[in-house]
Amino acid sequence: MSSNTDFLLAIENLTVSFDGFKAVDDLTLYVDKGELRVIIGPNGAGKTTVLDLISGKTKASAGSIKYNNIELTRMREHQIVRAGVIRKFQTPSIYDNLTVFENLEISYPWGRTVWGSLSFNRTEEVVERIKEVAGEVFLGDMLDIPGEMLSHGQKQWLEIGMLLIQNTELIMLDEPVAGMTPKERDATAALLKKISKKQSVIIIEHDMDFVEKIASRVTVLHLGKIIKEGTMTEVRNDPRVQEVYLGH
Repeated sequence: MSSNTDFLLAIENLTVSFDGFKAVDDLTLYVDKGELRVIIGPNGAGKTTVLDLISGKTKASAGSIKYNNIELTRMREHQIVRAGVIRKFQTPSIYDNLTVFENLEISYPWGRTVWGSLSFNRTEEVVERIKEVAGEVFLGDMLDIPGEMLSHGQKQWLEIGMLLIQNTELIMLDEPVAGMTPKERDATAALLKKISKKQSVIIIEHDMDFVEKIASRVTVLHLGKIIKEGTMTEVRNDPRVQEVYLGH
């Protein structure tokens, strides 16, 4: 295995097999600090599985995942979150019966322990931070609205806010603009670009026009392997990528 690295995330020779089928096959991928990386590929390419492996939901059969030079493959999910790696799934998972404010409040990193989260008090600093994040995700004037009253797009934004407030170095999003209106997509593109100035962001996405708006670097997966990495223009012009996407 390689020694220490300057990359925030260094994935090397990562493989996972389910009943002999390699969902991710000898994958090597590096993500810099403050980088916005988009992973694309047809269905069954292994995109979500890569996020499952990084976040510890799925255990690797072989290979290494280093985050800030900490090996994640031997850690449990909650330990990986504590180390500073968090993700959002395809369907928004917010607390419907809590307000926007409360959803953000319970995501606030109260010393990241059970005792911390039981003994927190609403200091001015916490309230300010919640308002700041709510504003960033376009929900600044909706703090008292229950989660269930939000539109689908607003729920997606709230969940991004719930990740943002945790102040981690790496955020992973699985299809963050699925089901959004064109206007919401544009707002989300601007938001993600802003986030990536301070944090590294890995996004899995199907919507090519959206990817074009946000991506500095795109990784194309096919059958668990990387077939191309580069700018969106390089990716679009690659014959192999075109072949893989034809008929998809």
